[in-house]
Amino acid sequence: MFVLVSIIIIVGGLTRLTDSGLSITEWELFKGILPPFTNTQWELYFNLYKEIPEYKLQNFDMNLNEFKIIFWWEWAHRFLGRLIGLSFLCPLIYFSIKKGIDKTKELIFIFILICFQGFIGWYMVSSGLVNRVDVSHFRLSLHLTIAFIILSLILWQILKYKSIYKNSDHFIKYSLPSIFLFLIYLQIVFGAFVSGMDAGKIYNTWPLMGNNYFPDDNSFNHIITIDALSDPSLVQFIHRNLAYLIMLVFLLISILVIKGKMTRFYNIIKIIGVILFLQIFLGILTILNGAQMLLASMHQISSIILVSFSIYFLFLNKKIN
Repeated sequence: MFVLVSIIIIVGGLTRLTDSGLSITEWELFKGILPPFTNTQWELYFNLYKEIPEYKLQNFDMNLNEFKIIFWWEWAHRFLGRLIGLSFLCPLIYFSIKKGIDKTKELIFIFILICFQGFIGWYMVSSGLVNRVDVSHFRLSLHLTIAFIILSLILWQILKYKSIYKNSDHFIKYSLPSIFLFLIYLQIVFGAFVSGMDAGKIYNTWPLMGNNYFPDDNSFNHIITIDALSDPSLVQFIHRNLAYLIMLVFLLISILVIKGKMTRFYNIIKIIGVILFLQIFLGILTILNGAQMLLASMHQISSIILVSFSIYFLFLNKKIN
């Protein structure tokens, strides 16, 4: 399940990067399991796509073969969603009967989240079918964040079942691992904002945004308003600076680990440090290259790895009663 959810996050990112998310304009919970096989079926899907603003205002010169490319990305994304639901449900039913509801309630909660994620996916797509050429970046962010929550909960269950607890008197205090993980989740939210508004295609310089540290086209007073969340340049500015804050918190954790001689954290800290450096490096390359698809996808893949090892770090720091 962990692998499947990781794959769908990657495919979902590529679906967004290829502007494929609105190619299927109906939910089709069951009917859309099979792709179109005949030319008539393809024309039907294409004609439905022609009714939405994205086609009328942006892709009006698209032909059927070009439509098929974006269709396959969205179809694969939805197919993976169905596969994840079934792959989780079948063994869940078995273990719920064999072990009882009480022992499987955490897994049942994850399944409810998976079902809810499917609804949010359609809620996101529906925002782009009327009066706009793309989906709401708020709904996109919600969809991505829930995916990472599902991934994290599945990994937490894996760690519990593997029984990798290590008894020790040394724990990192001040909830720093939790704060570190929260900041990473927050960064994912703003990363989705950047993607949803194509904010990575502006200010393609680093470390400055244009000629200044703060974006040239904005006022600093604007950043404390709710409108800042819908302003591409400010969203990119926040996304950049959250990365710096995450690195500072990580350095603080590293100092506490080394100073406290918490040897059991040495390996995980080294791994997270390498991944965090890679993540920031890929983020900078993505900005410098105008959100080029391969770099942007690698940036998202490294975020999956970073979240995973941060969950593992939090788990290692968990006190055992």
